[in-house]
Amino acid sequence: MNGPTVEFAALCLVVLSVGALARHAKRRARADGGEYPGREGWFDAEALTDGVVRWTTTTNHRDVGLLYIAFGTFAALWGGIDGMMIRTELLTPPADIWTESTYNALFTTHGLTMLFFFVTPVFFGIGNYFIPLLVDAEDMAFPRVNAIGFWLLPPALLLARAGLLSQVSGQFLGLLAPDALAEVVRFFESIEAPGVGWTMYTPLSITVDNPQMDLLLLGLHLSGIGTVLGAINFVVTIVYERGPSIEWETLDIFSWTMLTTSGLVIFAFPLLGSALVMLLLDRNFGTTFFTVEGGGPLLWQHLFWYFGHPEVYIIFLPATGLMSFILPKFARRALFGFKYIVYSTLAIGVLSFGVWAHHMFATGIDPRIRASFMFVSIAIAVPSAIKVFNWLTTIWDGTVRLTAPMVLCVSSIGMFVVGGVTGVFLAAIPVDLLYHGTYYVVGHFHFIVMGIIPLMMFAASYFWYPIITGRLYDRELALFQSVLLVFGAVVAFGSLVVLGFMELPRRHAVYPEMFAPVQQVATVGAFLVGISVLLWLYNMIWSAWNGTPVRSADVWNLKETEQFTREWEWFEEELERKYAIEPTEPETTRSAAATEPGEGSPQVLTDVTSVTGAVRDNAAVAALGGLVGTLLLSGVLFPATIIGVFDLASFADLSELVGLPRSIALGYGLFLAGGMTTWALLFVALASYLPGRVLVVRGLSYATIVAAGFLVAFYSGQSGLELVGFVVFTLVAHWLYGFGLAATIQAVSLRGVER
Repeated sequence: MNGPTVEFAALCLVVLSVGALARHAKRRARADGGEYPGREGWFDAEALTDGVVRWTTTTNHRDVGLLYIAFGTFAALWGGIDGMMIRTELLTPPADIWTESTYNALFTTHGLTMLFFFVTPVFFGIGNYFIPLLVDAEDMAFPRVNAIGFWLLPPALLLARAGLLSQVSGQFLGLLAPDALAEVVRFFESIEAPGVGWTMYTPLSITVDNPQMDLLLLGLHLSGIGTVLGAINFVVTIVYERGPSIEWETLDIFSWTMLTTSGLVIFAFPLLGSALVMLLLDRNFGTTFFTVEGGGPLLWQHLFWYFGHPEVYIIFLPATGLMSFILPKFARRALFGFKYIVYSTLAIGVLSFGVWAHHMFATGIDPRIRASFMFVSIAIAVPSAIKVFNWLTTIWDGTVRLTAPMVLCVSSIGMFVVGGVTGVFLAAIPVDLLYHGTYYVVGHFHFIVMGIIPLMMFAASYFWYPIITGRLYDRELALFQSVLLVFGAVVAFGSLVVLGFMELPRRHAVYPEMFAPVQQVATVGAFLVGISVLLWLYNMIWSAWNGTPVRSADVWNLKETEQFTREWEWFEEELERKYAIEPTEPETTRSAAATEPGEGSPQVLTDVTSVTGAVRDNAAVAALGGLVGTLLLSGVLFPATIIGVFDLASFADLSELVGLPRSIALGYGLFLAGGMTTWALLFVALASYLPGRVLVVRGLSYATIVAAGFLVAFYSGQSGLELVGFVVFTLVAHWLYGFGLAATIQAVSLRGVER
């Protein structure tokens, strides 16, 4: 099949369908029998001219924000079509749907479109619309610069994606007059989407004979300029344009994350721009920045990833800000540990510039350098984990309302944990060397970029939809769409992680037959994600004209918990000014930071010292119980070694896995440490949810679950009676571990009560 034609036709179909839906929704008869204002006919030149002039000359921050969001949505649909075509090709092992060159081009354009033209513009659009409202500013600090920053993006996208338009134009002209326009057709068809990969690694990106490569570099450079202009505007607005009542300690969490994100943009994007210019010079003027005889191909990787990993946090931090802002509204509690979330955000911003070389562990760089980057890459997981624990604590014992935004928030936490944990493993050099070139990396990356990032965009669109449109969306459809989106994403990207464990190489259009079933499951999940996106788009467009009009600004009953924030106060004033809708007040209110059980935030919000002491005591008791349990477990494993059903060399494999010398003693030391820390603390955290009324019974239940992981991790090829013995000894050993762990904790607790 002709890939470019199919892609262009799909894009046109989506755009035309959206336009037709919007027009139908706008002209639909109202419930009172009237019609919405509008002239007859399908084309109104005067209205079109007025609309074009209005939207191309506006500098109002809300209008610019909507332009950003609309542009980012269009780019997402375009990049999403690329993704669907990639997954369609991977339905079958051979490249029999598109060609391999088309697959490579789709792989390239999908990544670049999503990262540069979808995620950042949408978050900048949300920030443009709401940050001035949240910081009590009249507008962005530089309204005209704000508009210019946006209007650099559409031509940048056209330059970056000109290959598709050029190919389709050449094919169309070839059908009209193949002989008369032969030279013109040849010119257009010479400009095709490059297939160098979205990272544009040299020397391939230098030597590829494709004019579109130069246009792509120019487009990315132009988009970087626009992004930096927007980031400068955010920094100046938040720092200097805040209202008199907004101090640093009262600045909302979303503004904090956008401020940090903007700082990352200001430092990271100029470096990318410099690297793109050097690559252009290498391609067109014979310079040697990235050639073997000059700076070398690895220089491009260093420069690209020095930008690239901060870019990951540029698109991730706004999502965490939205999570921290929206989640408490539906848990009906104040955000737990506000200051620590701010500190963790700033820590991520600083550490993000010190981890780029973990993308280059497989390049053969100095092992000492690799080790230093491994440590920092693991360390950067700590501030992210702080956010996760604070989000979970915010939900704990809260009055949770499972609306569409809350479903997306909770699901985002789960998907982010999976994406984060798989990333921590990749930060370890031995694991990265094994899985770097496999689908494991693709699954890890997409659990982040298709997990928390777009899910929080959808959550924000639902949460603030009444402010933007003055209407309510279809909540039942939104809830269904949210569940479908999460289910599809987990199926799609969970399958990619499984393919990674099976060591299937990534970036290939052709793969062995044995991987086809898992690839097909991943494709089904991806198409479920695509369907859910179309459902969201339908809900947003249809409800904009046919949703129930807002009758009260307190759409989410935020006044009951004193969480009616500044943007909603502005909306309330607008409703009163425009429609004479009087503000409403709830019959009862309580503080979102109340300390009563089941109401406000936990007491630990105001008593960190007692929590620290409790954590210390629990960790000490868990470590003691873990030591007793692990020693009991060892007493069974070593006899199992003697009779030949367990291999002590598995401990040596464990030490080697984490980068230590291969040693049974070191491996057993790690095993003992894990039994005293990870598994023991996990039991303390989960004990109240395990089956059994007595703590010891819960310990046995917990040990049975943990034993399954041990069986997989320490299986060394046993079969027959050896396998049966391995399973039996493992279960008995873990039951002793669970008994020792729980009994020790119980004994220490009872002794403390007696005292």
